[in-house]
Amino acid sequence: MGSLALSRVDLADPAPTIADEVARLARRELAPLASAIDAGSVYPGAFLRGLGSLGAWSSHVPQEGPADLCCAIQSIAALGEVCGATAFMAWCQNTLVWYAANSTNMKLASRFGDGFSSGRVLGGTGLSNPMKSFFGIERLKLKGRRVEGGYIVRGALPWVSNLGPDHYFGTIFEREDGGVAGEEPDGIARGEPGTVMFLADCSDPAISLQPCKPFLAMDGTGTYSVQFRDVFVADELILAAPAAPFVKRIRAGFILLQTGMGLGLMRDCINIMDEVHAPLGHVNRYLPQQPLQFRELHAEFEKEAMALARDPYNEDDSYWRRVVALRLRIGDATVAVAHAAMLHCGARGYLKSHRAQRRLREAYFVAIVTPATKQLRKMLADG
Repeated sequence: MGSLALSRVDLADPAPTIADEVARLARRELAPLASAIDAGSVYPGAFLRGLGSLGAWSSHVPQEGPADLCCAIQSIAALGEVCGATAFMAWCQNTLVWYAANSTNMKLASRFGDGFSSGRVLGGTGLSNPMKSFFGIERLKLKGRRVEGGYIVRGALPWVSNLGPDHYFGTIFEREDGGVAGEEPDGIARGEPGTVMFLADCSDPAISLQPCKPFLAMDGTGTYSVQFRDVFVADELILAAPAAPFVKRIRAGFILLQTGMGLGLMRDCINIMDEVHAPLGHVNRYLPQQPLQFRELHAEFEKEAMALARDPYNEDDSYWRRVVALRLRIGDATVAVAHAAMLHCGARGYLKSHRAQRRLREAYFVAIVTPATKQLRKMLADG
């Protein structure tokens, strides 16, 4: 009797994971919205907030030191299998949570940590320009100076995503005055700041969101040009000063979370090729790229991503190079598999109503979002 009961337990389906629940909601609620999000007529704010109740934005929050990004990457991939734009916004939200969770500013963490990780407060990451700046591609576009209780910040960022009038995002300014040692707010690392990372509050009247020109894809991602007109940034909004050591701590997580976008999109492009196998397999077999090779590549990428995601604070150069190399390979493969899916579909994939053409347009975004393919190659070349 006991052995029979044990066998029943062994055969029982395991409890659904957070990623399983995200996938279920994506198929049921997100799939009908995907085309409208792509076209820019819908920003899925309510859906994103709802994911917070599942734990989609909190699974990677460090627990007494360690952090594990596996569940977050799997959840982003589940969304990416249905809608690349929403997977990108999920990355934005998860990255915002990652910033707050790693800040030593306890006032900021207590004020925003739960709001971000629960999805009650949405937002994004304004590190496109700073990430390029740290690797010698651009100059920082925001400037700031110290005043009593905070900083005054001015400048403009051309593209920041997952924003709205009540959203937040993290970004970095360069100090015009260079900084004086010891004047940083409590809880922030001491030293010559040079650069400061902070949370920007989109509801601040001195911050304005300007809609961008239409994109090739993913127009419903809440992407704006952001103007800072002498914005007062209180000490309670400072993530890190100086910013560089903080960026080094969070950079692996920043990039690894992006792998979910590519993994999800790859999986759906493989599905598309499988779907047209019955009617078109007799001629598609002559195409050089087949679903089997992409399935094997996807499995390889997923295994490497999960291994790296369990140790995001690893400071070894070899680990960092593995992170960058994986992100580069996923970007290249995402474009390749989406291209192959279009060729497998033939004329039917060329219809606006078919998702194959949307997946191809989304795939190019995976290759150009910061850090883009060319920046990743530069990073590896620079060592």
